[in-house]
Amino acid sequence: MLKEYKTIREVVGPLMLVDHVAGVGYNELVEIKQENGDIRRGKVLEVNGDRALVQLFEGTQGLKISTAKARFLGRSLELAVSEDMLGRVFNGMGEPIDGGAPIIADERLDINGQPINPYARDYPNEFIQTGISAIDGLNTLVRGQKLPVFSASGLPHAQLAAQIARQARVLGDDEKFAVVFGAIGITYEEADYFIKDFNKTGAIERTVMFINLANDPAIERIGTPRMALTAAEYLAFEKGMQVLVILTDITNYAEALRETSAARKEVPGRRGYPGYMYTDLAQLYERAGRIHGLKGSITQIPILSMPEDDKTHPIPDLTGYITEGQIILSRELYKRGYNPPIDVLPSLSRLKDKGIGAGKTREDHAGTMNQLFSAYAQGKEAKELSAILGEAALSDVDKLYAKFAAEFEKRYIAQGFNVNRSIEETLDLGWELLGILPRSELKRISEDMLDKYYKPAVSD
Repeated sequence: MLKEYKTIREVVGPLMLVDHVAGVGYNELVEIKQENGDIRRGKVLEVNGDRALVQLFEGTQGLKISTAKARFLGRSLELAVSEDMLGRVFNGMGEPIDGGAPIIADERLDINGQPINPYARDYPNEFIQTGISAIDGLNTLVRGQKLPVFSASGLPHAQLAAQIARQARVLGDDEKFAVVFGAIGITYEEADYFIKDFNKTGAIERTVMFINLANDPAIERIGTPRMALTAAEYLAFEKGMQVLVILTDITNYAEALRETSAARKEVPGRRGYPGYMYTDLAQLYERAGRIHGLKGSITQIPILSMPEDDKTHPIPDLTGYITEGQIILSRELYKRGYNPPIDVLPSLSRLKDKGIGAGKTREDHAGTMNQLFSAYAQGKEAKELSAILGEAALSDVDKLYAKFAAEFEKRYIAQGFNVNRSIEETLDLGWELLGILPRSELKRISEDMLDKYYKPAVSD
């Protein structure tokens, strides 16, 4: 029998203090029952002696503490999981919001998960195709990797997230692939866009969606990515599926952390964010990976909008320390109408070398990737030199590099949000663009690969 307490002493914002409690644990679920029968839920944030600090999911407005009763449930927040989750849309608390019936649970899992034993981790080394050349060709996503997208206010990261969710797949006929999409603190308009896009394209059939809206409580915002990752762990490690988790926007998650921390009167860290934000983000990101002996995997693409376009802001800064690279969106490319506006030079996938080559993508992938990076960097330098000194200051080879950079941006990067390229199409396009340059300039590709694939472009 669960014990009820009538000792609610104080309410401040979404927080309440309950006195004279016994046997209460951190993160434990709480039900607050009012005199009229209404029930609100919350969780224990802190226990100090016989006092418990509780944060309510629904807020405390209209709560009459003199007659309310607190009941501690002896368990933390759980998610009902089943393969029937695929094709469904849930709110940030794991409740269906698509008009369908509640999930008949195979099991109920604690949303805080269990950390993967480092010894049990398997190394990420298999290619995931997103259909986007700037990622597949140059910053390859590998199964089990954490590869964030660094965006900024006003840039089309929502369209990029939807495109990846639609197009991503693993190569191999026998592989079961699923997408878990966690939207954190988004607007009604964005939520409507994602749901309609996934339904229209049929991507919803292999997707589990968790939608937390901007007007939902901050505590729900903190639970949403954990709900999504719990669903992903079930599909990956119990059902043997290859799962891609897309979380947008991590900045809204961090803001909710800061709001909760301020309500608890904790000592703030950098820019007012709690000092434990690094640990908290790591708890999310490190739930990606592969495990020895299990077929499934979890790959993460967290998307965050950098406040004031600042890469040194605590959220992208800490994320960069934990994850294996980053995809950076460019405001300059976006202004010129190039979508998706991925800035390939500062972008990086630290595991890309592990997921490419013969038997994974194609034998020429590593060489062409390095050559495209080098040629694009030289081409951008040539264009900047031309803008300062005039085109007459460029040598004939410099002019070819400038032409290459322009064509590379126009054809390779700016493929649009509705074009899905196979890895073969991406590699072939890379060779087509490298044909603009003389063979003697392609020093990062082996002679046998040049003999097999290189064709000089026909001059105008």
